[in-house]
Amino acid sequence: MERTEGVIPSGASCGASQPGGPADAVQAGGPADAAQQGGPADALHPGGSADGDGRPAGDRDLELVVVTGLSGAGKTQAIHALEDLGFFCVDNLPPALLAPFAALCRQADSPVRRVAVVMDVRGGDWFDQAVEALQELDRAGVFYRIVFLEASDETLVKRFKETRRRHPLAPQGRLLEGIRAERQRLGALRGRAHVILDTSELSPKQLRERIAQLWSGPETPRLIAHLVSFGFRYGLPADADLVFDVRFLPNPHYVPDLQPLTGLDDRVREYVLRWPSARRLLQQLQELLDFLLPQYINEGKTQLTVAVGCTGGQHRSVVITEALAAHLRNQGHRVLVEHRDVERSLADRGRGKRG
Repeated sequence: MERTEGVIPSGASCGASQPGGPADAVQAGGPADAAQQGGPADALHPGGSADGDGRPAGDRDLELVVVTGLSGAGKTQAIHALEDLGFFCVDNLPPALLAPFAALCRQADSPVRRVAVVMDVRGGDWFDQAVEALQELDRAGVFYRIVFLEASDETLVKRFKETRRRHPLAPQGRLLEGIRAERQRLGALRGRAHVILDTSELSPKQLRERIAQLWSGPETPRLIAHLVSFGFRYGLPADADLVFDVRFLPNPHYVPDLQPLTGLDDRVREYVLRWPSARRLLQQLQELLDFLLPQYINEGKTQLTVAVGCTGGQHRSVVITEALAAHLRNQGHRVLVEHRDVERSLADRGRGKRG
């Protein structure tokens, strides 16, 4: 179940200790790694001091988006969405041509100012020059953003079987081996990405809408706070930057009148927030995000995914997520809200599982 402002999207712990969860209570800042960090440490490129959106002062002549990621994760849909937004798009650009192409687009008589390119393993050995090509952009003072698309192995296998296309790193048909080899080969680029989108649960339409929200204006948006409620029973959101565990709060599941409701209902919200522990948690999370979001904005991050989890994702996490979203909107931030597991939890309710 999703609720958004103007777009339909897809989908720390304060003491998280569950198996498979984040190693720390808050995953914050720094380069992206296997735990899905969203913003590179070198997001501010050389060539002048950065202003509020992370762009070097005086470098507003070109907006460059580099789309990369796993085969089958949706790069074609992403580039089509950017083209619909007015970007001049080039698919499968050899990395060695990236800096010369950017220089061409920055010329005074260039007809384009918004450019998107796709670079991926289809480039063969040329693709090994990708990081070097980005470093060349840094030296030239070119402002750019990297969007990295990924999905679970299971999802990618399913997509390749449905389309009957060959994986570029699995010419002999060993699809899963090819996917894993590509994931390893792309590690350095993923670590530099400004936006990482896990498309496992996204339809093509939802992916296009997510891209449109990120780049719908004349300038790259400063930051979108993507707040996700979820149930630990169904696993952590793969693209979460910060994860908060609220399972210690009193559970409305054990109140018969509240059990069939969700955190979007007033009675559930009032029940959860009547407890001092919930109000104190909410205050501390608000203060934490009030501190963190300006830091991410200064780093040049364009999307921050904050996940709030309870057992089933139906009651407590929904209440806290909604309260955080209201607070961030009041602070002037762009907010995207997704309640990932509400419908799934309602479907499981009759099986005697906790909500």
